Amino acid sequence: MENTVLDRDALIDEALEKILDYLDKKQYFKARDVLKEFNAADIADIMEDVNDEVDIHMTVILFRLLPKDLAVDVFSYMSPEDQVNIVNAITDKEISFIVQELDFDDKIDILEELPATVVSKILAKTPKEERSMINEFLNYPADSAGSLMTPEYISLRQDWTVGESLKRIKEGGRDAETIYTCYVKDAGRRLIGIVSLSTLVTTDSDVLIRDIMHTDYVYVHVLDDQEDVAEVFKKYDYMALPVVDSEHRIVGIITFDDIIDVIEEEATEDIERMNGVIDFKDNDRSYLDIPVWQHAVNRLPWLLILMVAYVFTGMIVTRFESSLSKVIQLVTYMPMLMGTGGNTGSQAATLIIRGLATGEVETDDWLKVMWKELRIGLIIGVILSLVNFVRVCWLDGGGVKIALTVCMAMLAIVIFAKLIGSMIPLIVKKVNLDPALIANPAISSVSDAVALTIYFAMASIFLSAELA
Repeated sequence: MENTVLDRDALIDEALEKILDYLDKKQYFKARDVLKEFNAADIADIMEDVNDEVDIHMTVILFRLLPKDLAVDVFSYMSPEDQVNIVNAITDKEISFIVQELDFDDKIDILEELPATVVSKILAKTPKEERSMINEFLNYPADSAGSLMTPEYISLRQDWTVGESLKRIKEGGRDAETIYTCYVKDAGRRLIGIVSLSTLVTTDSDVLIRDIMHTDYVYVHVLDDQEDVAEVFKKYDYMALPVVDSEHRIVGIITFDDIIDVIEEEATEDIERMNGVIDFKDNDRSYLDIPVWQHAVNRLPWLLILMVAYVFTGMIVTRFESSLSKVIQLVTYMPMLMGTGGNTGSQAATLIIRGLATGEVETDDWLKVMWKELRIGLIIGVILSLVNFVRVCWLDGGGVKIALTVCMAMLAIVIFAKLIGSMIPLIVKKVNLDPALIANPAISSVSDAVALTIYFAMASIFLSAELA
């Protein structure tokens, strides 16, 4: 069935109501028949909703009623918590079947999420040769290319003909992760070239692979960080990349569907860090699944640091307390100026951090960035200052001197905030730290202190007589 996303969501909601009704009446096969109308990813979502609405026992019943091949696909889309519940509820024979049928990379992803006791239970039912390979993959660092790859790829030899190679693809293609790119290796398993399926099917069958393979291929190392691997995918738009070890032997491939998950994880991590959320337990769980206490612990450190930082802001206000008491109207505009400074600084920081993440901006571009943000700050500052001049003079009746104080402060604050927000991420990146760690709240607190200092400096210039 072809539907838009909204139509499909409506169909899933309607199906869930039917399934819950059938389960309540113990008409389990009718509930299964409703499920079978959807693909594996949608079924996993529906079963998760069933678990929330009823309990895990009903989820297990539905899972067992699914055809075996479909059940395996559904299992690969389930959340780690639901997978553990299913494994604990089904028989060892059923576990063994699921493990044997899963794609190797899905198998590794699932085993990495499951508790050690469950992993041991699964590995005990896995053939010895495959168990050895699984253990090898599980020993790669969690965020490395090795933890993402699959050994299920098509390998060719350079002395084979195109005809022999196509026969090899027909024999092993069903179990391979992808057949669109084949990898040529020598007798020592070293990667020496790649050849596309389109090239194979459009070339005469007696041509040797060495004559049509590409030797200027792109690859990644088994210990490369997953974020670097994601950058390679984004740069070259490949569907798959070969992974080699220290001796340039091919040990697996990474496909684009696996890297999409990595890009989502990295983006989530950057967003959290930019907003002062530090995930100490490196949770992959969703917002609703993380306990309240853990949410509090993740958010508290930056807030404590910023609370201390605002002490300096208070000291600045105290320093000019006598001036404020003489021209009380100055207090009225302090929140606006501080807020504007924080917002403009955060805007600049967000764009620069994003630019660094995508490779659009390099640390060596600091002078270009500074010049650009200086001009942007000047334009924005002038416009905001003119608007505020009208507001202070005519709407608030503050007088020309008060208006000049506010407007000149606004102009200087916006320019300085833009420079601070753009330069700090570049400096942090230069010393090999994560720019996202310099959270927007931290930049806002620095901007607040700068804003007050500039504001009171302008007041001392334009309101010197009133403050005397």
